[in-house]
Amino acid sequence: MLTRLIVAYLPRYRVNVVAVVLLQFVATAAMLYLPTLNADIIDNGVARGDTDYILRVGGVMFAVALVQVLCMVCGQYFGARGALGVGRDIRHDLLHRVNTFSAREVGRFGAPSLITRTTNDVQQVQLLLVMSSFILVTAPIMCIGGIAMGIHVASGLAWILVVSVPVLGVVMAAIIRVMIPGFRVMQARLDSVNRILREQITGIRVVRAFVRERHETARFAVANDELADASLRVGRMMALMFPVVMLITNVTIVGIIWIGGHRISDGSVEIGALTAMISYVMQIMMSVMMASFLAMMAPRASVCAERIGDVLATETSVLRPENPVGFADDPATVDFRGAEFRYPGADSPVVHDLTFRVAPGTTTAIVGSTGSGKTTLIGLVPRLIDVTAGAVLVGGTDVRHLDPDTLRSAIGLVPQRAYLFSGTVASNIRYGRPDAGDDEIWAALRVAQAEEFVRAMPLGLDTPIAQGGTTVSGGQRQRLAIARALVRRPAVYLFDDAFSALDLATDARLRSALRPATVDAAVLIVAQRVSTIMDADQIVVLDRGRVVGLGRHTDLLGTCETYTEIVRSQLAASESA
Repeated sequence: MLTRLIVAYLPRYRVNVVAVVLLQFVATAAMLYLPTLNADIIDNGVARGDTDYILRVGGVMFAVALVQVLCMVCGQYFGARGALGVGRDIRHDLLHRVNTFSAREVGRFGAPSLITRTTNDVQQVQLLLVMSSFILVTAPIMCIGGIAMGIHVASGLAWILVVSVPVLGVVMAAIIRVMIPGFRVMQARLDSVNRILREQITGIRVVRAFVRERHETARFAVANDELADASLRVGRMMALMFPVVMLITNVTIVGIIWIGGHRISDGSVEIGALTAMISYVMQIMMSVMMASFLAMMAPRASVCAERIGDVLATETSVLRPENPVGFADDPATVDFRGAEFRYPGADSPVVHDLTFRVAPGTTTAIVGSTGSGKTTLIGLVPRLIDVTAGAVLVGGTDVRHLDPDTLRSAIGLVPQRAYLFSGTVASNIRYGRPDAGDDEIWAALRVAQAEEFVRAMPLGLDTPIAQGGTTVSGGQRQRLAIARALVRRPAVYLFDDAFSALDLATDARLRSALRPATVDAAVLIVAQRVSTIMDADQIVVLDRGRVVGLGRHTDLLGTCETYTEIVRSQLAASESA
């Protein structure tokens, strides 16, 4: 998968790749030429006391070294730009793919894992490419060139390299093979740490309210220790690599000096050649060590690439139509025709045989016990999930035949958990419609019963809002989310239990203000409180994902046992009458 990922993205930066190869080739060739020049100075300059020769060849060495440094710096620049560009493109495509996922695909991966894959996993692949821009070209040229130059300057000692280099390669390959499963375990345990940490930060109020700090600390400690253990196992193998390389390198150098000393004494090898041979051995071993370092990073990057590939290869269950059509009727019309949704492999559907109609200018309320499928029903309208049987029509057209952007632009959704983004009050409201003016924002806030507390804020519309809306109360967060939907002026309003955090008086005022603001729109409200939906034009009663009652409040009291039980559990007999 790592190879496929690189092949898919790296060609976009072929200019950088070509520049890196050429520059690193020149830099490595210069590096290999320096020991030969040094040997020449020793044998023909120092040994003969020829100062002019030393200065002349020394000047050449300086020029060669300068070329090497310049080429290496430029090569690293082009390599880094190419690698960082690949990382940017992968993150872009990951985020784009995740944004197309339905709730089913997001649930399959989990938010913590998707965050890790988009950040840490991409970073590992990017780091491998940055290092490859230096090592992948330099190491093989240095190794092969070092062997060739070593044979050229001291052919009688070359057999030592023939033995030591393969031994080093075999040892490195064995260590890397053991490390690959360890990196896979590390990434999985990193996901676990991110998941637990995210849960604890998000749910800090619950943790403190139930005095569970010690329990959560212990739970995080277990996950952290498991990650540390996996990292230590891999780290021990990584720590073994450098001593092994140095051991083999030093043994090789000792052998060269031992055998080379005898060759110098009988005149078959010169001192400069022996010095150059030692330099080439160091370069060869350095190239093997660099290659080992790259190979050490490759397994983890390969695991990360597999995880990235899993996300990129996952197709959303909510597909765009090949030939999208427009609304055939008023967009403020919603029809459920035998709609069903079933999770893959589930024994029974979450909702099934949903059949009812929401006309323009009417309000339809959805009620039912916990787990009856109310939120699932709401999710079918904007295609957050797709029906597995039957159909949902908006504006007389099956939502699966509409372009998702066209469909969702006609819908204003207030989810069960109101979420605000970091920014200001105004930026959060304008999330519903970016071109909304201040007057329109205040009008939406007035309907949502949020004008009073926003005007009381120090900076009004410019008051900062923290991520998730943690700087405002739950009721204020819900009212700002409702204002965000109102400023959009959509044809269909979906309120998924959007009034649960409001007191009864605010709830009543908000519903009263909503009627004239949504006079031409279709409104679907999921609510737990009967008082919120008593005045709805029709009430849909769900039980275990099936419609068991459909009508107005007074009609259902005498005909639907499930609805009667819900009413009795909340209202006094006089109120229910």
